[in-house]
Amino acid sequence: MKKQFFLIFILAGCVFCNAQHITCSPKDSVAFANKINEIKLVSKATTFGDSLIAIGKTFLKIPYVAKTLEIGEKESLVVNLQGLDCTTFVENVLAFGLISRADSLYFPSFTSTLKKIRYRDGNLDGYGSRLHYFTEWISNNETKGLVKNITNKIGGKIVKKEINFMGTHRDLYPFLKDDANYNTILKTEVALKQKEFCVLSQEDIAANEHLIQSGDIIALATSINGLDVTHTGIAIRAEDGRIHMLHASTGSMEVEITKMPLVDYLKNIKSNIGIMVARPI
Repeated sequence: MKKQFFLIFILAGCVFCNAQHITCSPKDSVAFANKINEIKLVSKATTFGDSLIAIGKTFLKIPYVAKTLEIGEKESLVVNLQGLDCTTFVENVLAFGLISRADSLYFPSFTSTLKKIRYRDGNLDGYGSRLHYFTEWISNNETKGLVKNITNKIGGKIVKKEINFMGTHRDLYPFLKDDANYNTILKTEVALKQKEFCVLSQEDIAANEHLIQSGDIIALATSINGLDVTHTGIAIRAEDGRIHMLHASTGSMEVEITKMPLVDYLKNIKSNIGIMVARPI
């Protein structure tokens, strides 16, 4: 009876929240309730990083689906637990980890936390307010006190690069057909042009791998013009003692743990120049 009441509450909550720019299907409402039950069964870990790994593993085998946030004509907070891309996987795991730590496993807590993570300064104000570039995702969530960029502390070096991929590839982003959205992205790219970011180069990862912890957020830096990051995941120290990555994979098209250690996995990505590491706090 309690479970039935809980599901009705969640479904009603989604209908109510849609008026507040939240998109959540009935199936995702059920998926949220099931996820909460899964998280409750996960034993309490000694560190927040280990808790994030335990939560992340509950998503194993969930399908990889691209562009899950590109829904409707206007930007909304999309709750999709049935299909994840690499960034929404990281965001959902972090959001569930934060509400679990706060002992507030309720839908309103989850959506407010997800919004705080996904949008600049936690404010949903149109398409341009979403943290599209992961370098800004890291820096803005560091400002919000959710993560700490530790790349410089583990051997990272400053990279200067113009970030303008969205502005120069407008046709790849449906929401950028709107001039207002496009102009907002251009302003974001101008602001990013003034900033530097650290990257731990691919050849230096092995020597500094011991400084990476399970639960750290890994961002794959790229040599592709105009882009900062091509992929994200969560570091996990496997039974072999090496750092692997728990991620929504475009290879297997599902959430998985890399079979190879991160160092070896990256060698197969031609455009990869290294990683950025953000530690949830």
